[in-house]
Amino acid sequence: MFSSPEEVFEKEKRYIMQTYKRPRIVLREGKGATVKDFFGREYIDCVGGIAVNAVGYCHPAVVNAIKEQAGKLMHTSNLYYTEPQVQLAEKLSGITGMDKVFFCNSGTESIEAALKLACKATFGKRKFIAAEGSFHGRTLGSLSITFGTKLRGVFEPLLRDGVEFVPYNNADAIRDAIDTNTAAVILEPIQGETGIVVPSAGYLNEVREICSEKGVLLILDEIQTGFGRTGKWFCKEHEGIEPDIMTVAKALGAGFPIGAMLAKEGIEFETSEHGSTFGGNPLACAAALASIKVIKEEGLVEQSSELGAYFMEKVHDEGIGLYSNPVVKEIRGKGLMIGVELTKPCGEVVDKAIERGILINCTSDTVIRLVPPLVISKEQIDRVISVLCEIIK
Repeated sequence: MFSSPEEVFEKEKRYIMQTYKRPRIVLREGKGATVKDFFGREYIDCVGGIAVNAVGYCHPAVVNAIKEQAGKLMHTSNLYYTEPQVQLAEKLSGITGMDKVFFCNSGTESIEAALKLACKATFGKRKFIAAEGSFHGRTLGSLSITFGTKLRGVFEPLLRDGVEFVPYNNADAIRDAIDTNTAAVILEPIQGETGIVVPSAGYLNEVREICSEKGVLLILDEIQTGFGRTGKWFCKEHEGIEPDIMTVAKALGAGFPIGAMLAKEGIEFETSEHGSTFGGNPLACAAALASIKVIKEEGLVEQSSELGAYFMEKVHDEGIGLYSNPVVKEIRGKGLMIGVELTKPCGEVVDKAIERGILINCTSDTVIRLVPPLVISKEQIDRVISVLCEIIK
């Protein structure tokens, strides 16, 4: 253990690559929707590990599942069968409506698998259509379909020759961009990193129809929107559509690293065409199985819908004053995936919220992103809204 936060800051700077800009707090433990820092001060966490800790911190069912599996078998590699992996694949097929699963360790890995599979399934077509404002990951392949030079920067050229970006929420632009070399269209059903951008009703349905008509695959990136985040198990359910390929991660493992790429029957890799040493290891699968069970048994999907509606109702209350504040441009979202867009950068709001015991995240410079654990209470939401109103005022 370290003697002080300053020792942590100093050694982090000495030994860890400076790829993250962090506030000067050291988190040590968490329970439910709260975390505690080095000194035991408690914070309501509205970042949730960036939409990862859906069932809250240290849920007993997840902790016990990890402990039990760790005492049996943590890793064997994919050279052998393991029961937790097959159990999780069956469970995911059931709740997603997809047919086949490939396991990996993160969201960006699931995107890489999806791109590779789309090329294979379309017999070598290499063009992808992605949306302006998209974020799909930071590896070379996933970065190629992530919009904006700020992230790609010094890593160009990527796969840019095979990627065309079109305006989000514009189905006609997708139709116009499809050509004979197009393998797939890839979209987030709600754009997360760009600032919780929710498309118009019917947009995803229209895109699905266009892809079917043109013989192009539709890939949905449900990495951030999945597992109850938007008030449905998956955001695609709001429009009742089925993609050809979909990617999940984040909340799947309740904090334990795991990702998955899922596809419809007939769209799949064959032996040695893709792989992962750690993907779908018994420990990660045990955590994921426990997480899915908690979400189902505790009604967290329905709770996400209810609490998201509660938040929107509260912020529109004139007595609270958040929505009526001239600095607030728009509040949008679905379920407990909410963005509060300001008319100016929100970095200072994030810092002041920490001082008042609230963890929030600023994305796209001017949007406060709220993706708390789905177990957050109405009383905690009231406190978050009160603090935001106080700071922004």
